[in-house]
Amino acid sequence: MSPEQLEAMRRERRSMDGIRPRRRFFVEPKRRDAKLAVLGLGYVGLPLSILAASKGFEVIGFDIDEVKVAQLEKREANFLDQTAADAFRDTQNLSVSSDESTLDGADVFIICVPTPVRHDRQPDLEPLEGAARIAGRHLTEGGLVVVESTVNPGVCEEVVLPLLEEASGLSREEFLFAHCPERVNPGDERWDAEHIPRVIGGLNAESLSKALSIYSSFIDAKLLPMGSIKEAEAVKMVENSFRDINIAFVNELAMAFDKAGIDIVNVIKGASTKPFGFMPHYPGAGVGGHCIPVDPYYLIRYGRDNGFEHEFLLTARRINERMPRYVVDRLASAFRQRKLKFSGARVALLGLSYKKDIPDVRESPALVIREKLEQAGATVAVFDPYVGGAGRSLEEALRGAQAVVIATDHTMFCHLTPRQFEEFGISIVIDGRNCLDKKLFEKSAILYRGIGRS
Repeated sequence: MSPEQLEAMRRERRSMDGIRPRRRFFVEPKRRDAKLAVLGLGYVGLPLSILAASKGFEVIGFDIDEVKVAQLEKREANFLDQTAADAFRDTQNLSVSSDESTLDGADVFIICVPTPVRHDRQPDLEPLEGAARIAGRHLTEGGLVVVESTVNPGVCEEVVLPLLEEASGLSREEFLFAHCPERVNPGDERWDAEHIPRVIGGLNAESLSKALSIYSSFIDAKLLPMGSIKEAEAVKMVENSFRDINIAFVNELAMAFDKAGIDIVNVIKGASTKPFGFMPHYPGAGVGGHCIPVDPYYLIRYGRDNGFEHEFLLTARRINERMPRYVVDRLASAFRQRKLKFSGARVALLGLSYKKDIPDVRESPALVIREKLEQAGATVAVFDPYVGGAGRSLEEALRGAQAVVIATDHTMFCHLTPRQFEEFGISIVIDGRNCLDKKLFEKSAILYRGIGRS
């Protein structure tokens, strides 16, 4: 079936905008013929493995982390939402392993390993290169390799494909290859692995057709064929850089409005009444997660390699990376206003994960805030109900604290009131996510400061 026929078939099954009502994973009785191997069992690879297995595929989930695999063999993964966790326990045709020999006989290899940046903000492709070599050692003629890992344009063809050829002994004309950049939104019950639209670029028409056929078997969302692998690679770069730039814009406005006495949240609400040409983004303590703070650096590096300097992206990154320091500066200013000594003070830091109601701490600005607080001489008591080892209770973190910094807008933090803080003798609250009721705090004796809403 051609890509055009596949797309026509899928258009008949969904509305004009490609959005269908959310539904749960279910196990189809029909057995899929292809054996899928998913390399990398993190936030991307494990939900994808569970989904494909729930649709009838035989799936082997592979990861080099033996400790992680041992936990997954018990069907335990604390980063899964309840739907995926239930499906993980119930699915019979998904096995997990760190033994490379289990990849023998796989027809499709889907690479879902992380692509982080190093301390110098240069792309780190070692996990991807390692996964490509592993897949190549088990790739046979006619097999399909799909890279879901986020990469800048050119990486698939210039880095991954040569490694696959070297490890397999096959030429790229003898196997199929495609790129389908991952899209995940941890904590989002609507846009899960099954229902979020995807883009796919293929090495050739046969690769694209095969990848579309496989993915359409377990994804109930629009699949958009791209004109090339590089176009597919660029899509992920653009969508996350777009977010980073817009967040940087409102973060810069927030810092300016703090000096002008303007509440940026109210301003954004006002601007949002315009029915066209405006998309609301909100300021905060910083940008975290594995995508938004990372992907722009891949695009920046790609531009430099091709003789172009992304000044706009670099500026946005600098602004967003400044925000944890800005939060600590806001706290230090509040201590001065209250004529209290900052060095030696006990500060309760609420939240370590980068996003509300999830345990993911990758690139979390809360980690930087904690570091900056400690460098300033403060004693930091941390509590995050989703992150293991991040304090035993909210009460324990608040006890004896003079000030509170909210770094993550977990639901339980958003409902805190001035009275609850006052019971512990807390006199300063820095709301790094603008999640508290500002008007309620203005009526109290607590010195409240948000981000862009003094």
